[in-house]
Amino acid sequence: MDTLQAIVLAIIEGITEFLPVSSTGHMIIASSFFGIAQEDFTKLFTIVIQLGTILSVVVLYFKRFFQSIDFYFKLLVAFIPAVVFGLLLSDYIDELLESPVTVAISLVIGGFILLKVDDWFGDGETTEISYPTAFKIGLFQCLAMIPGISRSGASIVGGMSQKLTRTAAAEFSFFLAVPTMLGATLKKSYDYYQAGFTLTGEQINLLIIGNVVGFLVALLAIKTFIDYLGKHGFKVFGYYRILIGILVLIIHYFVGPLTII
Repeated sequence: MDTLQAIVLAIIEGITEFLPVSSTGHMIIASSFFGIAQEDFTKLFTIVIQLGTILSVVVLYFKRFFQSIDFYFKLLVAFIPAVVFGLLLSDYIDELLESPVTVAISLVIGGFILLKVDDWFGDGETTEISYPTAFKIGLFQCLAMIPGISRSGASIVGGMSQKLTRTAAAEFSFFLAVPTMLGATLKKSYDYYQAGFTLTGEQINLLIIGNVVGFLVALLAIKTFIDYLGKHGFKVFGYYRILIGILVLIIHYFVGPLTII
């Protein structure tokens, strides 16, 4: 991986992490196009730069993030399903991450769901999140363990299914991203450390660049997304997912296979 590739991947991460379009799916596709997806450092890079996007949530919602103890307990309740299923299905998830085709199919299916989600749930009237609601949102978030299924999209839809407003569901999704992505980053980093993977000085510099770029881009993406979502809903994201998914399938089967293994 070179510096330009690191910057491009970080921009993609910053834009897509909090949009319902699947950041993991986009990172797999982009790194496959670059021809660097098979590298161990690339896989580590795509995980570690999530720290920068996590920080953007804390900065934007600083006052709201440091709320009552009750707020943190609700985040913990929502986080528990990801911990349980993540540990149980870790190896299977890693296998799915090897397949751009899985990503493309998930993008298309998720796209059709986003086209209908506003019709199914509308814009709810509730902004208060109870413990049962938090747990159910956490279960929805687990769907994002399938590459191509958006973590933010799944958790936002989960919130809307519980009668939350789009904005309230989206913001809780952002808050939930902090423990979820931090946990995933720490686990994968530890796994690489246990496997004897060491970083060079150049790779450390790339990780710093990636986190800084991801942080700055995510700041803009979150603000823009919240404003747009409140006014227009999910349909444009549904059409985008379907288009990208079909395009990837066409390239894979008719131009040249995309593979990261």
